[in-house]
Amino acid sequence: MADDLKSLLGLSPSSTTLAAYISSLAQAVSQPNASSPEVKSYSDAVYFNYYALGLSLLFKPVGGYKPKSGLKLQELQEKSLVLDGIDIYHVPPPKAGANASRATKSAYTTYPAFPIVLSLIPLPSSEDGKSRPESVSITAETTGKDFVLCMGEPDRKGGGAGPSSGSIGIWCEWSKDGVMVEFGGEESRGPQAWERGKDAIWKVISVFSPRD
Repeated sequence: MADDLKSLLGLSPSSTTLAAYISSLAQAVSQPNASSPEVKSYSDAVYFNYYALGLSLLFKPVGGYKPKSGLKLQELQEKSLVLDGIDIYHVPPPKAGANASRATKSAYTTYPAFPIVLSLIPLPSSEDGKSRPESVSITAETTGKDFVLCMGEPDRKGGGAGPSSGSIGIWCEWSKDGVMVEFGGEESRGPQAWERGKDAIWKVISVFSPRD
């Protein structure tokens, strides 16, 4: 198991390190074919979707490689792909009395390996003298408030409102850390989403190369 998922970025699909990571997740769910991804290929991106593992890997073509759409795993030039992004999914059970019709069905199950550890870039100490931790440790219960307490205010944020009566969940991005978090549940939607968002549980964590 990778101690820091960011260490996987830049690897090819044929990497033994990446294969060991996927294998360890598959063992945790004990589900047949869990380590076999659904592949979606495009000229500028190839996705490996592991629905049973709550995981999606985004590979970027390099060296002039332009994959055709609809390729199968064995048809890819794996040496010409590098891991550019990781999406981790969390599907919490609906709360008692929740409106089931509004619950979005996800093809993914919940990621099976907790805690999820992500390294953080060092920042100057805050005004109260507290230094930023070297990493954030994420569990299935980590809320918006927990993320901000550990990581500080996000560089970008959005959501909480939308054309369908506020159906877009709130999201926060710490660009310099290479982490984006989308939140789920009723607390993440509607006009008061940012007031209630501190209690919202994360729905998707996206990991990518840090950017300014």
